[in-house]
Amino acid sequence: MTPMPWLDPLFDAAEMRAADAWAIGREGVPSLELMERAGEGLARVTAAAARPGPVRVVVGKGNNGGDGLVVARLLRQDGHEVDVLAGGPLDELRGDPLANLERLPGSPPEPFTPERLEGSGAVVDALLGTGFQGVPREPLASAIAAVNRQEAPVVACDMPSGVDASTGEVEGEAVRAAATATFHGAKVGLYVNPGKEHAGRVEVVEIGIPRGAPGAHNGLISERVLDLYPRRERSGSKFVSGVVVVVGGSLGLTGAPTMTARSAARAGAGYVQVAVPGPVQPAVDLRLLEQMSRGLPDANGFHTPAGVEVVQEMAERAAAVALGPGLGRDEGAQEFARGVARAAEVPLLVDADGLNAHAGRLELFRERRAPTVLTPHEGELGRLLDRPSDEIARHRLASVREAAERSGAVVLLKGDDTIVAAPGGEVAVNRAGSPALATAGTGDVLSGLIAALLAKRLDAFAAACLGALAHALAADVAAARVGADHVIAGDVIDALPHGLTLR
Repeated sequence: MTPMPWLDPLFDAAEMRAADAWAIGREGVPSLELMERAGEGLARVTAAAARPGPVRVVVGKGNNGGDGLVVARLLRQDGHEVDVLAGGPLDELRGDPLANLERLPGSPPEPFTPERLEGSGAVVDALLGTGFQGVPREPLASAIAAVNRQEAPVVACDMPSGVDASTGEVEGEAVRAAATATFHGAKVGLYVNPGKEHAGRVEVVEIGIPRGAPGAHNGLISERVLDLYPRRERSGSKFVSGVVVVVGGSLGLTGAPTMTARSAARAGAGYVQVAVPGPVQPAVDLRLLEQMSRGLPDANGFHTPAGVEVVQEMAERAAAVALGPGLGRDEGAQEFARGVARAAEVPLLVDADGLNAHAGRLELFRERRAPTVLTPHEGELGRLLDRPSDEIARHRLASVREAAERSGAVVLLKGDDTIVAAPGGEVAVNRAGSPALATAGTGDVLSGLIAALLAKRLDAFAAACLGALAHALAADVAAARVGADHVIAGDVIDALPHGLTLR
């Protein structure tokens, strides 16, 4: 599987091992040379982060410890005061790490104690590398805890110790770094939470692995994805630009479908219709100027299954349907949502209560023949998979992958580390995030944006990735205008044109 050209590679542990092995075994690059270059990059990042005071390099017994020993040597040669603290016995060192221990000038490593960290200008975490999984064992667990308690900036070597490089999962204590110098390519665990929260600023260090090395199957969404956005042509029409039908709304929940509709229009859809229960249509009409509304059969202000046929008729003249914003959890409305998902034979975006209608019934989406994009947050994904949301939070990558496989849909798991997963295993992570999105209604904006992209005939995976990035970029633009703490969803809608073109 070849990643899309608009994705920057994200390596898991096995892929990184394969790239190293290829460089050493096939291309003849000495492994000691790779370690030297890794240490050079790590030393540069450490020197930039350090405050006044000694640099403490905390090393383990593996290759990560070898990288740390290179850092200690280079920083000492540059005139820095450096102490090397061993997180465990170093008599087990072999190969390149042992060679670098023998090349270390000045005082030899000392056993690690928490007290030795006092007064540090910086701490280098070189305890555990990309091959780590599970819970750190003693004495490393105590060393990690002590590193986290001290106040100097921490620079992690390749991965913060305790973070799974392939998943971002953290099962025990893990280093919280101010910066991470990672080698050859970024790792999945540096951009997926909770690992992302431990990584700090990530800098990729080139270590001399030649071109042609085995690559990565996952990727970071780059701004190159913005080139996919379909531009309007002079000879086009509102129908060529894309027709979107927004299906949702209920008594007291009219804001969500209107924001989704406004977002779809601002994102470039040529014609947007909103299908809402009849009694709430006047409230929706008061909020919309450029979009059309249609009242559907209702029961006390909620959708009913009787409206499915009407939506099916509307969808026949549309290019995409957005289902769920403001739908509510009335039993009839939930049955209506499941009916619409089955009946709509065009690309479908499902969010909010459209997702809740499928709680524990994720496989129903496999009955659809047209592309489907699901955009849950952790709570909604937990309901879809029938497990607690805190379990989703601990295993975000595995959860979104499972949902994509079971549903046959592209699944976008919202968050600061928004993850997009396609059936078959392809995964993209949005490197952009914004605190400005932590306000009500921004999820509805994302729904309208992706629905518009689907209506413009973009592939579902590409539409979700482009939508995720443009949404975050628009939020940054809105925050620059009014301040991140003051952004509301409407500000993000207004900024969408900038998010879709910002380069």
